[in-house]
Amino acid sequence: MIEISKGSYLHYKGYVGSIEFSEEDAIFHGHVIGIKSLISFEGESVEGITDDFRSAIDEYLTFCGESGHKPEKPFKGSFNVRVGADLHRKAVMAAFARGVSLNTLVQDAIRQSVGQ
Repeated sequence: MIEISKGSYLHYKGYVGSIEFSEEDAIFHGHVIGIKSLISFEGESVEGITDDFRSAIDEYLTFCGESGHKPEKPFKGSFNVRVGADLHRKAVMAAFARGVSLNTLVQDAIRQSVGQ
C-alpha cells in the first residue's frame, strides 16, 4: 500500500497543488489550493501527477490570457476570518493590552500555530 502523508504538495509558478492517492483507482490526484477556480490533475506516478499539475496550471494561465480573465493569485496575503462577537472583543482587548494592532495579534497567533 502506498501512503501519501498530509503535507505533501506540488509547487509551480506560485500555485500549490494537493496530492492524494486513490487506492481503489490506483491513481494520484489533486487540486490547486488557495484559489476559487477548480483546477484538478492526476497521474499514475509521481512523475505523471507532477506533469499533469504543471500542464493544468499552464492551461489555466493560457485560458485566462486568451479569454481576458485575470488569473487568480493564490495566497494574496489577506483573508477574512469570521469569529463570534465575544472572541472578536477579547482579541481586540488583548491586542490593545499588548500595544499592537488586531492584525499583528492575528499574524503572531498564526505564526505560532504554523511554527514560524
